[in-house]
Amino acid sequence: MNPNGSIQPERIHTLNQISTPSSGLFIIYWMQQAQRSHFNHALEYAIQNANALQIPLVVYFGLTAKYPDANSRHYQFLLEGLREVSNELKRRNICFICRIEEPFKGIMKLSEEARMVVVDRGYTRIQRQWRQNVAKEINCPLIEIETDVIVPIETTSSKEEYGAYTIRPKIKRHFNRFLISLDELSVKKSSLSLDFTKEFLEDISQILKKIGLKPHFQKNKIFVGGYSQAQRLLDTFLTNNIKQYDIHRNDPSKQVSSQLSPYLHFGQISSLDIALQVIGQQNKNVHPFLEELIIRRELSMNFVFYNAHYDDIQCLPSWAMTTLREHALDKKEYHYTLSELTNAKTHDSYWNAAQKEMVLTGKMHGYMRMYWGKKIIEWTETPEKAYEFALKLNNTYELDGRDPNGFAGVAWCFGKHDRAWKERPIFGKIRYMNSKGLKRKGDIDSYINRINRLEQHI
Repeated sequence: MNPNGSIQPERIHTLNQISTPSSGLFIIYWMQQAQRSHFNHALEYAIQNANALQIPLVVYFGLTAKYPDANSRHYQFLLEGLREVSNELKRRNICFICRIEEPFKGIMKLSEEARMVVVDRGYTRIQRQWRQNVAKEINCPLIEIETDVIVPIETTSSKEEYGAYTIRPKIKRHFNRFLISLDELSVKKSSLSLDFTKEFLEDISQILKKIGLKPHFQKNKIFVGGYSQAQRLLDTFLTNNIKQYDIHRNDPSKQVSSQLSPYLHFGQISSLDIALQVIGQQNKNVHPFLEELIIRRELSMNFVFYNAHYDDIQCLPSWAMTTLREHALDKKEYHYTLSELTNAKTHDSYWNAAQKEMVLTGKMHGYMRMYWGKKIIEWTETPEKAYEFALKLNNTYELDGRDPNGFAGVAWCFGKHDRAWKERPIFGKIRYMNSKGLKRKGDIDSYINRINRLEQHI
């Protein structure tokens, strides 16, 4: 039984062919990518089904210590968000089960008493593997709901798109059907009285110890996880910065960006929720922001979904690979090791400031991230080594690394989703950036001073 309600059929994917069993004490929503209780199509779909079957709904999250490249900074932010999710679900009479275990193993065990399992969709390799593993073994229906994009991936395109200009019209033609709000339903049967072992999410430091993670990052004073924090940032952006966004978004000294990418990474706020609030401003200045939020972000999802090499240099278009190889032996004035880059020990004060911002806060200004990636190409022994270093640093220190946007952002620095430019040493036909360009964008020295002050106080 699959009541759709306001959830478009294109968002619903049946991962196995098992019919709904006549027995089963509850429905499970296996929460992984969409870590929120608001604007979550998977949660609302699970509630619809639980209500139709007149059984309770429980929400499960498996907390693995083995997620690739994740560290204490990422887990701190994730757990802050899950703590809020737990409280919100309790308010809606839904039991939230969070356990330290491999998610696919945990859901297999829990599903033995379930009528149905609903899961949100993820696009990276490990997310897809988890769902495929469970689909092969589970003894009840496994239904995947796509809720982290506005237009479902396969609805937009059946292939990898070349760039923003090819995917933009394909996404826009579906706006009327998918840019719509989502009702928040009430459960008919509470699951709060069900007896499950849970983790106590209030004491995050103890959970980190159980996972075996040492807090090798200083406590992040800039970003705190959770939907409420994301909404506060969005409110500030809509009140103070959106009118300046088009003019100053590439000026690192202005700080007019929304700062929402970490929250989107962990699924703590929905891009649909953000888009509808932004569109509600009825201001022409919203279009550049919506381009980034929808077109560029969903281009990155398309890239990761259709390109098996999304996390290595082989993902690049042939022209980019060819030109990088042709210039691989070009003379380079500077060579830096991964350790030197990590510790911001280069000759370039602008690059060092960008690296420090990332290490200190977990986020780097978007324009600086492009400059940062380009310079790694210029200072590293080979294009392959440069790609490896850029991805390693981005995944380790960025709160919004290790996701489609992060993989696409690194790949862009090497020519992905771009075109060939005038040929030059080292870069070949890859787009080049230099410090003169930074100075044209704004007061770059003011940016450096801000990062230096930040370094003194964190």
